[in-house]
Amino acid sequence: MPSFKAPRGTRDILPPERATWTRLERTAADLGSRYGYREIETPLFEQSEVFERGVGDVTDIVEKELFRIAPRTDEAEAWALRPEPTAGIVRAYVQHGMQTWPQPVKLTLVGPMFRYDRPQAGRYRQFWQFDVEAIGDPGPAVDAELVELGLRFYREVGLQGVEVLLNSIGDTACRPAYVEDLTAYFRARADRLPPLERERLERNPLRLLDSREPVMQELNALAPKITDRLCEACAAHFAEVRAHLDALGVPYRLEPTLVRGLDYYTRTAFEFYRRGAEGQQQALGGGGRYDGLVELLGGKPTPGIGFGIGLDRVVLALEQSGVPATPEPHPTAVVVGADPDATVDRLRVATELRDAGIAARAELARRKLGKQLEAAAKEHAHFAVILGDELADGQVQVKDLEAGTQRLVTLADLPRELARAHGAHRHGTGEA
Repeated sequence: MPSFKAPRGTRDILPPERATWTRLERTAADLGSRYGYREIETPLFEQSEVFERGVGDVTDIVEKELFRIAPRTDEAEAWALRPEPTAGIVRAYVQHGMQTWPQPVKLTLVGPMFRYDRPQAGRYRQFWQFDVEAIGDPGPAVDAELVELGLRFYREVGLQGVEVLLNSIGDTACRPAYVEDLTAYFRARADRLPPLERERLERNPLRLLDSREPVMQELNALAPKITDRLCEACAAHFAEVRAHLDALGVPYRLEPTLVRGLDYYTRTAFEFYRRGAEGQQQALGGGGRYDGLVELLGGKPTPGIGFGIGLDRVVLALEQSGVPATPEPHPTAVVVGADPDATVDRLRVATELRDAGIAARAELARRKLGKQLEAAAKEHAHFAVILGDELADGQVQVKDLEAGTQRLVTLADLPRELARAHGAHRHGTGEA
């Protein structure tokens, strides 16, 4: 028989790991709600042009990493799996007329993305992101709000030492002159550029600043800085972003070489790193302003800003930082029985406990009581509800598997007694 494995660059998230992921997702959902961001879901695949226009065709994502879907019919549309969420969310904003809603429209999404990338630690071909978007607000205050929200997420999931790298990459008023300076700088050093970067120099020189090629690091360090060439409006916006962050007490580090890797970014750009682990492979997340993207995808000129946080990298960083994995949820009770064949009774009692909101598992295998209790203990259940001869009188034995005590409880009182004893134990009173 063949031996099947998960595709290269993907992996299975097994139950012991999934508890940590669930905690991160719940934290993301809770923060989104607290900050007034509404949940949205978009398709896992879009028309390829959504990404080619939105992300930019002179990017690693579109040139090398886009998962294109081979059509099985004569449909004219070309599709691709989403490599990032923003373009799809903005497409939905335009398609559904969200520009008529009260602005800004604040949206959040947690889900899988896909890139045909070289697999390595924390970098997968299917990966998960926590995404937040605010569309329709041009002001600097929302920029600061998003930076603070991102830092709060790391703090609340228990990841310490995360800092923000901050930059402004200008807009259509000031960036063209900067691009000319940058182009002249790299043309003078064209003999040192890798082949792909020489091609990009003629099409989109900004892409050279976020190149992953080692030889580019030295060249980029000495390249002209966009912050030295910001127009008055962009400089004022960037100053206000910093003023808002200062007022919130949010620490940040200015990084004039930071250029987000997607074409739709303007003005504010930021990335999150663990202190001492800067570099593209270590980025935990990032985002920025994209004031031209809505128009690029067919809408009216509308400002926007957002960020994406890579949950895979957060999980890896938590492990590397020694943060204990989130424990799996365990059943409050397992219903077992002296009669191996009395599965109907065990299932009925477990169902009644579930009706009352108690996490309960019924032991449905036909095996001896000792084996049933052994399985319940291995599952780290708090109680075993033992069905025996007392069941005829409406009573059961409740065994506290942690304390080793056992007592008789009526079926009518069982849900309340289990909830009381389990709650007291969880709050540290030691009662059972």
